[in-house]
Amino acid sequence: MSTFQAPKGTYDLLPPVSATYLAVREAIAAPLRSSGYGYVETPGFENVELFARGVGESTDIVSKEMYAFETKGGDRLALRPEGTASVLRAALEANLHKQGILPVKLWYSGSYYRYERPQKGRYRHFSQVGAEAIGVEDPALDAELIILADQAYRSLGLRNYRLLLNSLGDKECRPVYREALQEFLRELDLDEETRRRIEINPLRVLDDKRSEVQKQLTDAPRLADYLCDACRAYHGQVRELLTEEGVAFKDDEKLVRGLDYYTRTTFEFVHDGLGSQSAVGGGGRYDGLSEMLGGPELPSVGWALGVDRTVLALEAEGIELAIPSATSVFAVPLGEEARKALFAVVTQLRRAGVAADFAYGGRGLKGAMKVANRSGARYTLVAGERDLAEGHVQLKDMETGEQTPVPLAEITDVLRTRLA
Repeated sequence: MSTFQAPKGTYDLLPPVSATYLAVREAIAAPLRSSGYGYVETPGFENVELFARGVGESTDIVSKEMYAFETKGGDRLALRPEGTASVLRAALEANLHKQGILPVKLWYSGSYYRYERPQKGRYRHFSQVGAEAIGVEDPALDAELIILADQAYRSLGLRNYRLLLNSLGDKECRPVYREALQEFLRELDLDEETRRRIEINPLRVLDDKRSEVQKQLTDAPRLADYLCDACRAYHGQVRELLTEEGVAFKDDEKLVRGLDYYTRTTFEFVHDGLGSQSAVGGGGRYDGLSEMLGGPELPSVGWALGVDRTVLALEAEGIELAIPSATSVFAVPLGEEARKALFAVVTQLRRAGVAADFAYGGRGLKGAMKVANRSGARYTLVAGERDLAEGHVQLKDMETGEQTPVPLAEITDVLRTRLA
């Protein structure tokens, strides 16, 4: 047994469970690829200041959870705790917004890192698929992304999730609400850390999950009462578009999410089967983030969906994804000549696009057939010296048990036809 174990709060993805995670990633990405989103990949670590500016110094992510370190050259870097700031940084650095096609539509998939108290659905290393639409302010774009996320969840068979929706206003109306909220919060019985948050970003207090805090927020000023006419109209259009497309949602006036950069539209997908970590994904509009990072004015919107939590949601609903076997054909040679011949057949099958595997290690027939059965292959090829002398191999259907001789020269065409 190995001396080493995976670090606390992390996990290893191994077959066959890893196939489910890959299928979830693919299901989330599929609607994006068919909607004009191109793939982007960013480094696993960035300058600390990128997240301090973008995510917000008042957030738990930056103040408590970020893995930050100093390099030998004196650079201050951090493992990425979320994807939006990195993707927008990459888009700005490459001047994608100057190429004449707006919005710049990007999707990504990767690992993210936060130093949190490990529990089910909350890990220190986790996986997300995300999407960003950069450079356009349009309620149809907000609705598009929400609809694509809903489409991804439905394609997986999920049904017991809810979409929460809110508007956080903009730079015109939110400062007025901020002042009213601060005045209200200063009168509450809150700990020192929360009181500091009131002065930096009071909306984050509304996101506090502690019951003793939530009880005091019952009469807090409602952001909806402070929205300007433009934000109210914008939010109304998003709601209308979602309703027309049959995407159900619930208005949640206290939904602010955990990042400072959100403006106007903000949303979250929650699943009741996950316990305290009920959010499976979410996002919103972040019209001022580009300017915070030193770029031009680029109104944008995006989301990130948790792969780990989506898998947990599938488990909660008892959904098993139909994942095809990784192997379609398994070759079992009997003897050295058969080993050379079937190895050549397996190589030929793979070049022809057929998933094929081989009984390595010189196992006998009984042991090799056990491996073939465990592989999930639909067909097994068996050949010995007599078979080769007659110019054929035995093709066994693992579902029916039927076994027939097939000429060696025709085996690739026969299998391609049967597997089509």
